[in-house]
Amino acid sequence: MPSHGRPPINVRLKLRLKDFMTRSMRDELEGASPAGADHTPRLVAATPADPRLERRRKLWSRIGAAFSLCILVLSVFVLGRTIAGLHWGELRAAIAATSAEQIIGASFFTALSYIALTGYDAVALRQLRISVPYRTTALASFTSYAISFTLGFPLITAGTVRYWIYARAGVSAAKVASLTIIAGLTFWLGMALVIGIALTMQPDGISAVNRLQGWVNLIIGLSVLFAMMFYLAFVSRGQRRVSVQGLRLELPGLTLTLSQLLIGVFDLVCAAAALFVILPKDHGLDFISFCAAYVFSCLLGIASHMPGGIGAFEATMLNAVPGPSTEALLASLLLFRVIYYVAPFILALAILGANESIRRWNSLRAAMSRADTE
Repeated sequence: MPSHGRPPINVRLKLRLKDFMTRSMRDELEGASPAGADHTPRLVAATPADPRLERRRKLWSRIGAAFSLCILVLSVFVLGRTIAGLHWGELRAAIAATSAEQIIGASFFTALSYIALTGYDAVALRQLRISVPYRTTALASFTSYAISFTLGFPLITAGTVRYWIYARAGVSAAKVASLTIIAGLTFWLGMALVIGIALTMQPDGISAVNRLQGWVNLIIGLSVLFAMMFYLAFVSRGQRRVSVQGLRLELPGLTLTLSQLLIGVFDLVCAAAALFVILPKDHGLDFISFCAAYVFSCLLGIASHMPGGIGAFEATMLNAVPGPSTEALLASLLLFRVIYYVAPFILALAILGANESIRRWNSLRAAMSRADTE
């Protein structure tokens, strides 16, 4: 929450991390020799912005912080009213009524979603022309996403975990920053394509979700798809450098962008399916419309800046998905939280702990072997 005119803590943390990454990238660039310069696509520190641009950025940061706060307050209000009218006995009964097949199905699609997330890092590494074993990519991707989904502050939590793992493979802080942004671009491209397709294919069905007329949904969907086509045409050009908050980034080309689209859509569809299979059976919503509702809920959850979008995600889904009862739908949402967020978070912590223990043990054995040899 803002205090004495300062942005909220998550905005300040992002700004500090950005400053750190900018300094790291500047140091890396200054240390490179002109003759043997590395032409790997990377983030490059841009020229200093003028004071008016800085004031404009601060203004938009404050507007964004106020918008996030409004979403959070509204979500808490809606969710609070919903919970106040719950019958807790019915909620427990709805959780108990969830079948083992539904739990297994949700776990299966969750696993597929996290496997797809490793593709985010793989595409980014391909764009940066960095060769890293897939086991390292999978470890960094799974643990960083599982932890950041639960704790929030993805630039801090996911960035720290990624750097801790990739640094052992010789990846610099600047390239980890580039990787993080390109991986995030994959997620947003997948979201945009899912929304565009859903609004175009089921404009009337999604009217029950977003309360807009079918023709309005159709226009929005076609506009999103047109924007995607324009983006694909843009990245097909030779020069693909853009400025992102004072930093210049070279975007992936057409082939890698198409890979980003496929991976992003697959990830989101699997994540939506993980929740869809544990919904009450008579909810009456087709899967395409449900995917649109899921993506809208994720967008509001991201805008609220809460870990995993908690609160905003549930409030949106409770109002978007019809069901036999609020208790039955909330039971599905709680189970989804446990399967998609809590279980991977615990597993990621266990994997990181085991990986660090093995690494230290191997270092100790190597040191003992050297001592015996000497």
